[in-house]
Amino acid sequence: GRIRALTNDQGKRLKSAGPSVPVEVTGLDGVPSAGQNFVVMETERAARDIAGRRVEKAREEEMAQSRKVTLADLHTRIAEGEIKELPIVIKADVQGSAEAVAQALEKLSTGEVRVKVIHGAVGGITETDINLASASNAIVIGFNVRPEAKAAALSEQSGVDVRLYNVIYDATDDVKKAMEGLLAPTLEEKVIGRAEVRQLFRAPKIGTIAGCRVTQGVVQRGAKRRVLRDSVVVYQGQLASLKHFKDDVREVKEGLECGLSVQNYNDVKEGDILEFFTIEEIQRTL
Repeated sequence: GRIRALTNDQGKRLKSAGPSVPVEVTGLDGVPSAGQNFVVMETERAARDIAGRRVEKAREEEMAQSRKVTLADLHTRIAEGEIKELPIVIKADVQGSAEAVAQALEKLSTGEVRVKVIHGAVGGITETDINLASASNAIVIGFNVRPEAKAAALSEQSGVDVRLYNVIYDATDDVKKAMEGLLAPTLEEKVIGRAEVRQLFRAPKIGTIAGCRVTQGVVQRGAKRRVLRDSVVVYQGQLASLKHFKDDVREVKEGLECGLSVQNYNDVKEGDILEFFTIEEIQRTL
């Protein structure tokens, strides 16, 4: 809009207002949100053109967010005729697994909806995979792999449904149940922390001790834990010990160093990522 009047906190009209001067502005054709910035343009036409483009962009982003498909609402979207095709992005630990998962999923196609694998590759789930899924309104399925930290954050921000499995039947069973409206998840995994292995030590009667730095969240003694190598899961199990310097501790927070050993596993390598997670019970969504 065009500024018609500026009024200070005492009700006096001003011709201009500089930094730290509170004013009431009259003349805008809408109410801005708290925290938004004002930009003075040379012409009202230029201001309206930019504002119009930004409103349209925000509307497109909102619509794209609302259109994201998840397994939880798949049956409803199929029944309402919104979805005729279910695009899927597959990432797996080896090529053979990626191909086997793709073939098994595509066989689930019905007359109502076609399951289509738009991308299948080896390696951890990356930001590129999430962006592809977001643009294609696809679901991401990981087989024996994990999303990178940035990819996990992006999937949550963009609303992309990421499902992780280590048994092919579980993946196909979930998709089939979702298509039939029978999917009823009751457990949800929550990643609480990550630690990077910086150095290895050998101790008699104990085995390999990994000297780590906690890079995200918190490492807890009782949490479940998996070893990631290039975002591929190489082992999953429990901690045998957790120390901060020489003291046994229950948890170590982000930014601190710790020493830990993994129960029944001595093949940890420098550069490995240890991911700690808990399993939480959630309400059924369907």
